[in-house]
Order: sequence, then C-alpha cells, then structure tokens
Amino acid sequence: MKVAIIHYWFITRRGGEKVVESILRKFPEADIYTLFYDKDTYGNYLKDHNVYTSILNIPFVRKRYQKVFPLYPIGINSLKLKDNYDLIISSESGPAKGIKNKNKVPHICYIHSPMRYCWGFTNEYLNSVNKFLRPILAFFFERLRRWDQTTIDNVDLYIANSNNVAKRVKKFYDREAKVVYPPISDDLFTKIISKENKKDVYLSFGAITPYKRIDLLVDTFNKNGEELIIIGDGSEKEKLKKIANKNIKFTGVLEWDNIEEIFKRSKALLFPGEEDFGMIPLEVMAYGIPVIAFKKGGALETVKENRNNVEESTGLFFEKQTVKSLQITLNYFEEIQDNFNPTFIKKHAEKFKEKEFLKNISTEIDLFIEKNNTKQRI
Repeated sequence: MKVAIIHYWFITRRGGEKVVESILRKFPEADIYTLFYDKDTYGNYLKDHNVYTSILNIPFVRKRYQKVFPLYPIGINSLKLKDNYDLIISSESGPAKGIKNKNKVPHICYIHSPMRYCWGFTNEYLNSVNKFLRPILAFFFERLRRWDQTTIDNVDLYIANSNNVAKRVKKFYDREAKVVYPPISDDLFTKIISKENKKDVYLSFGAITPYKRIDLLVDTFNKNGEELIIIGDGSEKEKLKKIANKNIKFTGVLEWDNIEEIFKRSKALLFPGEEDFGMIPLEVMAYGIPVIAFKKGGALETVKENRNNVEESTGLFFEKQTVKSLQITLNYFEEIQDNFNPTFIKKHAEKFKEKEFLKNISTEIDLFIEKNNTKQRI
C-alpha cells in the first residue's frame, strides 16, 4: 500500500511524534507531510522517509510555530499529495486532517484531541495572555474553529488516543471514534528498578505551557519549600523561573540518560494539568515511580488509585487545581509513600507498551481497509 501520513509538526519529539514513529513501523515506506520540520531539533528519527513540508516551514515562522496558528489553514492547504496513495493517516491535534484529498483516498485520523484552543479550553489559553491581546486571540481562535469544522468530514474513521478524547470527538465533531491507547516504548521496561537511591525530590516532566498548569506546582512548592525539579521547555518557562524560589530547579530539555538520573531521586511525578491522555505518567511509571495527578481527563485512564490498598496503586489524585488541594494530597503521599510497590506500578504501565499499540492500531486499520474494499466491490 502507498500510505501518506500527515502530522501537524516535527519540532520537538513528544507524544504525538512518537505515535507517528510507531505507525511508521507498520508502514515503513510511508511518505510524511507536515507544517513544520526542524531536523536540527528533532533528530534523525525520520531520516529514512520522504518528508514534505508546507510553505510555512521557513526559519522565522517555524521558530514561532505555536504563535502563528492563524496561518495553519494556509499551511495545510499548501501541502499537495505527491503520489496516488491508497490510504491517508492523519495524526491530529491541529490542522492535519484538513489536507486536500481530491482523489477521495480513504482517510483515517488518529486524534490526540480536537484543537484545544478552539474546542473546550479556549478560556484557559486566553487567560494566560495579556488582557489587551485577548479579544484579538479570541477572534482568531473563532476563525480557526470555523475552519476546523469544515474539515471534520474529511475523515472516514476517527481513532482516539483515549476514551476521554473519544467523548470530546463526539461532543465537538458529532462523530464516533474507536479508541487505541498510544504507545509507550518497550525499551523503557527493560530498565531495572533501583531501590537503593535516596528519593529526595518531586518531579515535573514535559512541556511548560499554560494548560499543563506548571504554575500551580511553582505556587505550591514556593510555599512548602520541598525540592522540585522541572524538566522541559515551553512558553511559560521564563515567566515561572522568575517567580520560583531556589528549591525549584528548571533543567530545560535533557538527554534521556540525564532524565533517568533524576528519576532515581524522584519521589513522584506531579501531573497537574487536564490532559487529553498523557504519555509521560506511563513513561515514568515504567521506572516504578508513582504519579500525583489532577483528577480529570486522561489521567483517569492511566493512574490507578487505591487508598485502601496503596500497594495496588500507581499514584494519587487531587481534586481541584488549587494549592490547597494539591498540598493535601502531597501531605498524604508523604505519610504513605513507602507503601507503593514499584513492581506493581511498572506492570500496570506495561499494558500500554508499543507492541500493544501496534497490535490494536493494526486491527483497526485492517478492518477499515477490508470494509472499504468491500464497499468498492459492491
């Protein structure tokens, strides 16, 4: 089969990009189409594939890729399919599913979320910027939302990364979606859990953007004085560094070996945002580390809490995105942290291994192709 994979961008290597890399294991000769591709920051993960980029992929614009969202429709419209493909697979939490498909090639969309700034989380994004900019942003968010509506029926089959996102697809797009959880690298589960290291820090890991609510962690740890290490980069980083006390350390982006060294010291991963799914908690659980998460969104499908039997828990939830609510859970965690079973936590995360993703996504794709071929014969 000739397959085209459409992904919003390859700038940093996060969950969505890892999903694409896994799909490429099933379709190793697939061509890739994307708005932005920065080889220097992304690495050599796509070196064996044809990668076609949009007219927006120039250094000045690419550097501001998250801020130029009003231009996304122009970018996706500039991408022209280079071959007569048998299947299109879009990897979507932005405009990817909007690619032009004149030949009506069957189109599967693996959806991480309907665009958050257009559907359901607009106010969170608006509240994170200067109040004088909010009306302008609101105008462009609304324009993008209307454009996104025109692309909904480009897709023949939606596959959501979680039940949480499947519900959002039904709510905002009025379309049913199959559910296939994203892949956690099998290599992570080959690591031996060390019980000798002193656990003396809390951990935050991932993009530092408004909806991730890293600001809540900074406010909480400014008050309690506990050590917090924040791994990652993003638009909120510099602002939060300025208000953080000395007990809070921002490392920026690290190599995985350096991240593993911090894992050895970590009491728990803190996950304060409302995520669509969230792969990082599972990646950290692969090392036997518990997770303290906000009780909403994708974390409800990955974190298992059992306060009656902590040995069969993978973490704890806090109820509200407030300093008080988070601190109550942190206080409880300090009392019972020695009762967590790292082996149980790791085995729970193994249910989300890449081989399970490939098996499940292959089943859904093969069923779709079979049904589509049957329709064509009829």
